[in-house]
Amino acid sequence: MIECLDDLFGAVKKRDKKRIVIAVPEEAGIIKLVKQSLADGLAEFILVGNAEQIADLLKAEGLDKWSLSIHDQRDHRLAAETAVSLVVAGQADVLMKGELHTATFLKALLDKEKGLRTGNLVSQITLYEKVEGEGLQMLTDCAMNINPSLDEKRQIIENAVLLARKLGYQKPRVAVLAAIELVNPAMPDTLDAAILSKMADRGQIKNALVDGPFALDNAISVQAARQKKIGGEVAGRADIILVPNLQVGNPLHKALTFLAGKKIAAAIMGTTAPIVMLSRADSTETKLLSVALATYISD
Repeated sequence: MIECLDDLFGAVKKRDKKRIVIAVPEEAGIIKLVKQSLADGLAEFILVGNAEQIADLLKAEGLDKWSLSIHDQRDHRLAAETAVSLVVAGQADVLMKGELHTATFLKALLDKEKGLRTGNLVSQITLYEKVEGEGLQMLTDCAMNINPSLDEKRQIIENAVLLARKLGYQKPRVAVLAAIELVNPAMPDTLDAAILSKMADRGQIKNALVDGPFALDNAISVQAARQKKIGGEVAGRADIILVPNLQVGNPLHKALTFLAGKKIAAAIMGTTAPIVMLSRADSTETKLLSVALATYISD
């Protein structure tokens, strides 16, 4: 079981190196990440983009272009499609977004015939060490789905449960977040939470304990749950927190790093291979942890 983020580095180094293909890596920060990942033994890389620009960036970092696999493709759409095709063909294990528009990247990724669809919703997961208690906690979805429906929330839970199980959490506790911990017909998110909880009880969501609604405090703090007399196996002990929408998830994700100073890793789930999608604002540590996470969960 992975109980802290730093454990990812050691765990990855014990396994055979995975191959990450980057679509359009023509940016200094991406090449620095490649250099550090290579130095740390986290992965091998395939670079798809403008070969001339890539070579110049590699040279600036003291890397030999001949030591890396480079596919020359200057059109961003075709570069994304080429990167996806390499994963589909088994020549790469992980797909990473580089310096291209997210819409272009996702179009290639989600292509019904040539992409990496599983039939499930694609969702983002933020991973960090628990504020209270031991182990890791997941926050989802903070980046992909704006206002998910009840069934989309079910799929987001399933994606997070799959990630949790890959990390060794065989039956993770899922807290469905709302503004309050009581069901209120005037607040649809509390109704969704109660329904998802019952769906799990009936076996419609497997391999997880799901409960809700929870306010944030009584989802993550045993003391807060006790003070409000909220019982159950999930209260105060959540391994996974399902947010109601992007407007809640995205600020919480940023608050973890910029206000709480937490180390985080990010994952994209719901595809046939792990995906790395990073922000320029992410710290080097976050980028390396996200690379390590993607390689660790790659089958």
